[in-house]
Amino acid sequence: MAKQGLLVLFLLALLCKVMSIRSHHQSTKDPIDGSFCLSWRLAVETNNELPWRTVPNKCSQYVEDYLIHGQYERDLELIMEQALNYVNGISLVGDGMDAWILDVDDTCISNIYYYKSKNYGCEPYDPPAFRAWAVKGWCTAIPPVLKLFNKLIDNGFKVILLTGRDQESLGQVTVDNLHNQGFIAYERLIMRTAAYKGQSAVMYKSNIRKQLEDEGYKIWGNVGDQWSDLQGNSSGNRTFKLPNPMYFVP
Repeated sequence: MAKQGLLVLFLLALLCKVMSIRSHHQSTKDPIDGSFCLSWRLAVETNNELPWRTVPNKCSQYVEDYLIHGQYERDLELIMEQALNYVNGISLVGDGMDAWILDVDDTCISNIYYYKSKNYGCEPYDPPAFRAWAVKGWCTAIPPVLKLFNKLIDNGFKVILLTGRDQESLGQVTVDNLHNQGFIAYERLIMRTAAYKGQSAVMYKSNIRKQLEDEGYKIWGNVGDQWSDLQGNSSGNRTFKLPNPMYFVP
C-alpha cells in the first residue's frame, strides 16, 4: 500500500509539472480568437486583406492548427480535385505546346517546417534566413499537387515550373529538391535572374508567361499559392489558388 501511495504521489506531481509546462507554453502566445482568425484567413485567401506583412499574433495557434491538423490538406485535395476534373475535360491541341504553369514554393514543395520556426508567419519575412533554409533542400512535396503534376505529364502536357527563387544562389539545390520529391520530367524550371530583380512578382511572372505564349505555348492552367502567381497578363485559361495563410508576396 505504501508503494501504491508513493506511485500516486509521483503521478500527481508529474501531472502538475506537465500542466505547468503547458500553461507556460500557452501563456507565451496570445489567446486564440477563432472567429476573428477564421475571418482574417478568409480575407487573406480572397485577396481582400491588402497588404499584410505578418500573421496577427493572436492567430499564430489558429494558423498552426489549420496547417497541421488536417484542414489544410483537405482544402488542397478539394482544389486539386477541381483541377484534375478540368484536366480530364481538356482536348489537347496536340502540337506539343499544351502547357501548365506551376509555382514552386508552397505549391509544389512545402516550407511549413521553416515557417514553424517563424511562429507560422507572425515574424516578418527574413530573406537571409529563408535562403539558408532553402539551400538545405529539405522542402517536402505537397502530395495533391504532385498528383496533379504526374497526371499532367501522363496526359501529355508540358509542365513549366515558374518561381521567384533566385537562379544564382538557389538554382541547383532547387532542381535537386524538386527531383528528390518526385517532380521529374517537367518541361523547364524558370527562376528569377538578374534581369528581373526588383520587379514585383506580378510583373515578373506576367512577363515570363507572355514570353512563353510568344514561343507558342498555350497555357491551359496556372497553379499558385499567391495571388501574385495568378494575376497580371497571360495568366492561363484557368487558375487555381492554393491556400497560404503564412505569408503574402506582392
